[in-house]
Amino acid sequence: MSHIAFQQGGDVELEADYVVVGSGAGGATAAVTLARGGARVVVVESGPWRDPGDYPHSVYGAMRDMIDAWGSNFTRGRAYWPIVQGNLVGGSTVINSAICVRTPADIFAQWEREHGVGGDGMADAVWRIQDELERELSAEEVPPEARGRSNLLAHQGADALGFDSHYITRYVKGCKGVGQCLQGCRSDRKQSLNRNFVPEVLVRGGDVVSCAPVDRVLLQGARAIGVEGRFKHPQTRARGARFRVRARKGVLVAASVTGSPLLLMRSGVRHPALGAGFRAHPGAPIFGCYDDPVDMNTGATQGWASLAYRESPGFKLETLSLPIDMLAGRLSGSGPLLMERLTEFRHIAMWVTACRAESVGAVRRTIGGKPAVHYTLGQDDMKRFREGLYTVARMHVAAGARAVLPAIFGMPYKLMPDQIDQLKDAPLDPRAYVAILSHLFGGCNMGKDPARSVCDGDGRVHGYSGLFIADASAIPTNLGVNPQHTIMALARLWAQRALLSS
Repeated sequence: MSHIAFQQGGDVELEADYVVVGSGAGGATAAVTLARGGARVVVVESGPWRDPGDYPHSVYGAMRDMIDAWGSNFTRGRAYWPIVQGNLVGGSTVINSAICVRTPADIFAQWEREHGVGGDGMADAVWRIQDELERELSAEEVPPEARGRSNLLAHQGADALGFDSHYITRYVKGCKGVGQCLQGCRSDRKQSLNRNFVPEVLVRGGDVVSCAPVDRVLLQGARAIGVEGRFKHPQTRARGARFRVRARKGVLVAASVTGSPLLLMRSGVRHPALGAGFRAHPGAPIFGCYDDPVDMNTGATQGWASLAYRESPGFKLETLSLPIDMLAGRLSGSGPLLMERLTEFRHIAMWVTACRAESVGAVRRTIGGKPAVHYTLGQDDMKRFREGLYTVARMHVAAGARAVLPAIFGMPYKLMPDQIDQLKDAPLDPRAYVAILSHLFGGCNMGKDPARSVCDGDGRVHGYSGLFIADASAIPTNLGVNPQHTIMALARLWAQRALLSS
């Protein structure tokens, strides 16, 4: 067992039963499942390995050290919205809020109806695995001592409006409520996969290769036999030695929704659906200003949510906290005016809507080989998006906010409680919103028909042997819930089936 980081000279050659590209929710779960099944596994990760002592103290530091391209990947369309993905061992599980939501039953029915997969007991298998994952990763509801006032106010607002909501279940063991989820949990309470599944692969005799972007999957005819690439220094970005990992039984690609399609393209895989079917949860905030301090960075970063509107009209609601340096980028104004507005920081609560968007985009390559996501919300989705934000504003007022900050271009900076109906007529132009995409789906969609999908219901790439998808790029629809629990369950299910068939 070994962890191999950046290498400057001398090619690195390894061999294993399975190579797993990526170490996030899908890759780490697939890798540990294969290792538990007795296979020798090599995990290859483009980013560095960081432990809690290495985590930065600020979100700025997280963007520098943990997030792909400093968060500079944007959608190309009507609006340029940032795409946030982790780039380190453990992937986005290190920088997200560890939210644990079981896959809704209607999703499997939709997959079977629209894509010809999801039947044959997939729902029961996924839910069984999710039971296992919840035990293994200490999933628990945010405890009362870690909720913080922002989460309590959100629950109060939802109760006042009469819709269902809940404190979030997360993969966190004894949350201390220090509000550092987005830059890695320095308290080491969050069960990000660099703290459990990846180290277990090492204990079971596997290898982890970090700072190692994969250039291509090696193919012998239509069979995947390994991967190759070149090390990249995590600070200087300097290129290092070449590496090659041979796979006796298979290659599992879990390089992310933006990375997996491009890796297959670079490897010579040709499918009409490759890169198609990109979907996301665009999210945006509404801020509430309260008379008494909220101190939103005290308590769980995300501790409250509601799925009351998931099916109709199609959005979910969550709390989210940001430090003052990040909040400043969401408020209009500059100089003395911005400084004056930031004096309200301790009195601000930030709650968000995430749209269950039906709009579909595509992942393509730029001339330089980087991912280019072409995606624009259509008018129906923009109406859902706007309605979600209006609902958040109503919650703030119901919870006692003295004012609401829309953060929407063309709207007043501040709305009084009797003015929030103006949000019903907020612009439907995506460019008016400071939105972000963090829950991504598609690009290597699973399905029965090879003309419309890249892999089958077991994650096997159509027309190839020993080549699998094991991340959110295989998910062909918008879940309407946080996807990590679904990604991990699918990755485990597919890894188990790969072992059975090898």
